Amino acid sequence: METKLRFGEDGTFKIVQFTDLHWQNGEKEDRRTRALIERVMAAERPDLVVFTGDLIYSLDCRDPKQSLLEAVAPVERSGTPWAAVFGNHDSEASVSRAELMDALMSQRHCLASPGPKAVHGIGNYALTVADRDGVPRAAIYCLDSGSYSEDPGISGYDWIRADQIEWYRMQSQRLGKGAKDGALPALAFFHIPLPEYADVWRTEVCYGHRYEGIACPKFNSGMFAAMKERGDVMGTFCGHDHINDFEGTLDGIRLCYGRASGYHTYGRWLFSRGARVIRLRQGERRFETWLRLANGLAVRHPLPHKPRNPRLG
Repeated sequence: METKLRFGEDGTFKIVQFTDLHWQNGEKEDRRTRALIERVMAAERPDLVVFTGDLIYSLDCRDPKQSLLEAVAPVERSGTPWAAVFGNHDSEASVSRAELMDALMSQRHCLASPGPKAVHGIGNYALTVADRDGVPRAAIYCLDSGSYSEDPGISGYDWIRADQIEWYRMQSQRLGKGAKDGALPALAFFHIPLPEYADVWRTEVCYGHRYEGIACPKFNSGMFAAMKERGDVMGTFCGHDHINDFEGTLDGIRLCYGRASGYHTYGRWLFSRGARVIRLRQGERRFETWLRLANGLAVRHPLPHKPRNPRLG
């Protein structure tokens, strides 16, 4: 998917990740979520916003499509380009992911798309960030991580499927033509954490909090291995677990949680809602990231967590 996203004159590009809004019908909790989004947008002034799933809690929405439009409205009104992937709670009620995607795409500043029909899920697409001459210098992969396992032999949450991984490989190769080492610096966004999120917490120094179990799929489909092999994805960003916000590096890839943004769902005492901010720099294979909390505080140096079972060298 071609876009007009550009690095700024200072060579930077800023992304804000909102996750797990769990918007319902405009109740008090939703109004608090809206106020948080507006405060973060005013403080950070991003070039792009990415919603990483569970934008709505569809089972309790009177009109899920209307609720979805209300959830993204603060960003849409700002005129900031935005993208989104779906989570397990978005399409649980009498609404499909395809219908929800159609609703999103009706908005002027939406960059999301359903993706190839032959590929599993709704919302597998790639965006590019170009330099001032229009040459792509970074890529952003958005993937539908599904909802719940459809395999009767495997319980729990769904996983990124083999055809999605192959789609990613093909996009990575296409966008990497002409780039150094054939790999355009990239980020990946999805809702449900990969199994490697549990691995990085267990084996590497991480930064931030893990206040609940990592609700990843029980089946490892190989998405992390594919990113490692391609060498383009510098970091991944998910939601799903509302009181986890840590990030850690495994085999050269930074695995990051967002910070839950919605008030219509469970949280933890003194664990403020917020958002994650990511800043890319043109020509550099790295990024900076920090949290922006509801009270306006920017958390740039979270406490480290040392692994219980560090990997042997």
